Amino acid sequence: MLYSEIQVQEGSDCMQKGDAVSNQISKVECDNVEVYSIPGVNKPAELRKSFSLWSVLGVGFGLTNSWFGLSVSMVTGISSGGPMMIIYGIVIIALISVCVGVSLGELSSAYPHAGGQFWWSLQLAPNKYKRLAAYLCGSFAWAGSVFASASSTLSTTRLLLGMYALVHPSLEIKDWHVFVCYQALHMFLLLFNCHGRPLPLISSTALYVSLFSFITITITVLASSHGNFNDAKFVFANFRNETGWESNTIAFIVGLINPAWSFSCLDCATHMAFEVEKPETVIPTAILGTVAIGFLTSIVYCIAMFFSIRDLDGILSSTTGAPILDIYYQASGSKACAIVLGSLVLLTSFTCVTSCHTWQARLCWSFARDNGFPYSRIWAKVNTELGVPLNAHLLSCAVISLLGVLYLASSTAFNALVTGCISFLLLSYTVPVICLLLKQRNIKRGPFWLGKFGTFSNYVLLAWTLFSLVFFSLPPMKPITKGNMNYVSIVILSYLLYSILYWKFSGHKKFYIYQEKIPVEESDERAEIDDPNSKLQKIPTHSNI
Repeated sequence: MLYSEIQVQEGSDCMQKGDAVSNQISKVECDNVEVYSIPGVNKPAELRKSFSLWSVLGVGFGLTNSWFGLSVSMVTGISSGGPMMIIYGIVIIALISVCVGVSLGELSSAYPHAGGQFWWSLQLAPNKYKRLAAYLCGSFAWAGSVFASASSTLSTTRLLLGMYALVHPSLEIKDWHVFVCYQALHMFLLLFNCHGRPLPLISSTALYVSLFSFITITITVLASSHGNFNDAKFVFANFRNETGWESNTIAFIVGLINPAWSFSCLDCATHMAFEVEKPETVIPTAILGTVAIGFLTSIVYCIAMFFSIRDLDGILSSTTGAPILDIYYQASGSKACAIVLGSLVLLTSFTCVTSCHTWQARLCWSFARDNGFPYSRIWAKVNTELGVPLNAHLLSCAVISLLGVLYLASSTAFNALVTGCISFLLLSYTVPVICLLLKQRNIKRGPFWLGKFGTFSNYVLLAWTLFSLVFFSLPPMKPITKGNMNYVSIVILSYLLYSILYWKFSGHKKFYIYQEKIPVEESDERAEIDDPNSKLQKIPTHSNI
């Protein structure tokens, strides 16, 4: 769960069974699911319900940020079919995202909880597999957040280097340049997110920053290109396969990574459930609203950009590594103007990547509180002076830093990070959806329930997850070499192996959610983790995501 004080929500149908005794774990029954209540920690949630629909939508879109995602990841799509591929890819992914959003929306309406897919898995899984389902879902969600942070950090790094290369055309960007800048930017983000005070302001203004940048860039590019627009055939019918794949279909599918990444992280709004009035209706609306705004902004933005292209070959052969900067330059005819517009994208990226780092730290912390990691007692501590789960943040950031090594192994490592983000998040969604289908969707329904279309959406989500795992693991270019190989399949399988082995040898003993006989040493360990007298006990009331 992403929010600290929320094992049990105030006003819900939760009943305390037994008195909480100091340094002991008592049992709480909530919606027919028994969880552990730790003294001084699992108190009824008293978070202020201060978020409106627009606020939740701002937080959700601030992280998903579709038009921004397309801008910084365009290098993965424009060579796989040109503008045509990206335009139709946006439409395809938006339709799939509606199905993903409906699946998440129905569950968040039926079981509004800040734990999102983690909590739904607890509610829906067969009794024998409840803890395993919750563990796998939490593990996938955390991995997805780490890959999202790594891919967004790398995309921002490439944009920064691209801006420098645009002004210094003689510069040839090397892989080690990207690696060093990635680590430097990541270190800055690590330190910045160690201070909790400015984080709510950033998350609350992310939507406005994004929309301001989107409107400014779109109007500027269109005004600069007035009278020199490309024709409609170039934008909507000209397919350019520069990947080396003989099959245009495979090239198109590989290029779908670009728009697919730009519509990821749709579960973000679900984790705001305890801070809004009527979350059973607000959260589903916010999820689908994120998809709608993402589609409208991204399709308008890309059409405007592609009509303003004057030399596609020049963009494909550019040394900047950031095609969007070359589009700005071709449209305006001014490198200074291109840098200013690129700076607006950079500003948007800062809000997005900061939110990503906040998100992954809270996921890591919440998962550690349920003993989802080795040495969870360390990662579960919260630094009250800084107001953040510092240890969890450092753990996740260490993994993000290691993922940067992939860029030294493969020049197409960005595809691997993007695929990891998409795949792990989709896997975390599939766990509760599979449980829902096993129950034949015969559950307590919320006000947002779409019947047969909901069932259809569930199956689309499962099919899309399988499709993404297979096809997005393909190398983006041919001929395949060790320098352009997509190593994400190795990373995903390695993480799955780790998750299974940890559960087999340790997790099934330590990961406690439901009523079971608790070994004394485990009970003591959980009590020690959350000792109310500890200086590191106070938990932030707002995790921003």
